[in-house]
Amino acid sequence: MTKVIGLTGGIGSGKSTVSQCLAELGAVIIDADKVGHEAFKPDTEAWHEVVATFGRQILTPTGEVDRKKLGEIVFNNPEALLRLNQIMHPKMRDMMKSQIEDYRRQGVDVVVLEAAVLIEANWTSLVDEVWVTVASEATVLERLKKQRGLDEGQTLARIRSQISSEERAKQADVVINNDGDLDEVKTKVRELWARLQA
Repeated sequence: MTKVIGLTGGIGSGKSTVSQCLAELGAVIIDADKVGHEAFKPDTEAWHEVVATFGRQILTPTGEVDRKKLGEIVFNNPEALLRLNQIMHPKMRDMMKSQIEDYRRQGVDVVVLEAAVLIEANWTSLVDEVWVTVASEATVLERLKKQRGLDEGQTLARIRSQISSEERAKQADVVINNDGDLDEVKTKVRELWARLQA
């Protein structure tokens, strides 16, 4: 019986680290970001809707959606972001659902759906358990400065644009505190993995 874990968490909370640990232990990962890229491919239904909504200026010369240009439009405009999500989230959900069904047919033990917007997009019905990574604001600021060169203002804007860790934790079956170092996270993930295998 396939177990499907929904893994989510705010920016810089260490979601990708946990996902990597789970992959090393044998889980199959479905990355919602990659699914989003797939859904955006030229001439797909989503591509046509996005271009019709936001105009051809969001396209590269080769006809791909320029995610940076689109990001600039939606990042500072809640209505535009909502419209984009209304186009993308249902299509991504269908794609992820069929991937999960394929893995079930193949008899995969554990599938992890890694999605920053798992809760906001109402994708929790696709999974059996919700795991949330959390980290303190100070840790997140430090991480994003190191990893992406973002200053405090840029990081805080991104944190504020997401639902809070408290909101996520309310919907979680498992909360993974990721303020510590890599070894602590790996130990915690191994314990959770052992429980899944039991």
